[in-house]
Amino acid sequence: MGTLVNEGVPLDTGKKTLIRRSAQDRSQRIRRIVQWLFVALNGWLGVQFFLWVRYYEHSGNALYVPRPAGVEGWLPIAGLMNSKYFLSTGQVPQIHPAAMFLFAAFMLMSLLFKKAFCAWLCPVGTISEYLWKLGRKIFGRNLHLPRWADLPLRGLKYLLLGFFLFAIGAMSAEALDGFMETPYGLVADVKMLNFFRHMGQTALVTIGLLVLLSMLIQNFWCRYLCPYGALMGITSLFSPVKIRRDADACIDCGKCARACPANLPVDKLVQVRSAECSACMICVAACPAQDALQFSLPPRRAAVPAQRWYRRTVGPLALTAILAYIFFGLVLYARATNHWQTIMPQSVYMHLVPRADQLTHPGME
Repeated sequence: MGTLVNEGVPLDTGKKTLIRRSAQDRSQRIRRIVQWLFVALNGWLGVQFFLWVRYYEHSGNALYVPRPAGVEGWLPIAGLMNSKYFLSTGQVPQIHPAAMFLFAAFMLMSLLFKKAFCAWLCPVGTISEYLWKLGRKIFGRNLHLPRWADLPLRGLKYLLLGFFLFAIGAMSAEALDGFMETPYGLVADVKMLNFFRHMGQTALVTIGLLVLLSMLIQNFWCRYLCPYGALMGITSLFSPVKIRRDADACIDCGKCARACPANLPVDKLVQVRSAECSACMICVAACPAQDALQFSLPPRRAAVPAQRWYRRTVGPLALTAILAYIFFGLVLYARATNHWQTIMPQSVYMHLVPRADQLTHPGME
């Protein structure tokens, strides 16, 4: 029979001995701060970009602000196309180069720290998370789809990813460069903004349905439909840092599995390898046992003979610092090498921006 240590008093139970955590977990508080700081950053970029577009729509008779290249982070397809162009030619593309550097930053984060971008930085992921929490408050619970429905639906995002990878993979470097230099490619960011500014009835109904489903089902968009997240998930399979469980310290309470937004059986695994894990650390925060669950590198043999192994844990502050280093490091590098801004004469924008909605994809002409 095991004993449960509760405030220093052993209680007879049939479970393992619980050694309570010595310090309060701060991972979710830190993650929320990081999430909303990144939402604020994207909001500021959005305001700047709107003012920039408005200047050209009013033929220069409005407040002018420089174009914020950071909005290209919302152009993952452009980032993927430019990445292939760079790998094929060794040259940084001139159109939407920031999309490539931001794409590279987010992929590097996934390679090192699972899908941390999704849980810590992505504004869509942040909104999605708060929608299912709101839904839980309104409806009392979130729905969990049965396995026979969940697995095929999860495959949708990989099908979408496969479509984009196939389409871009079939394009030569010359074709990629030619696409970016078309009027459509030049103002792809403006068309993205106009989609939300001039939303039609079909788009409104679709987004409304996605919002409702996101309230009912945890991370509906991220789990089933986001091709960007699918690519990050595949990349994250090679990450050396994972959620790892110490079976000796674990008391088998199952709190980690019940807390996991991805519905992963964390309490049954030694390490979480799944592409669905976003390194949100919610499972770690829910764990009551000291050192039972950690986000860490593979354990190494300890120098102290009394200990066979020790773990190199990545805490929330360390993760935040490294994510910031990767993000701002690549941004600053792109700026320093003059590969951040799209260099385009104002006359071109003056001609294209006002008629962006009239421009069609080159393949549809």
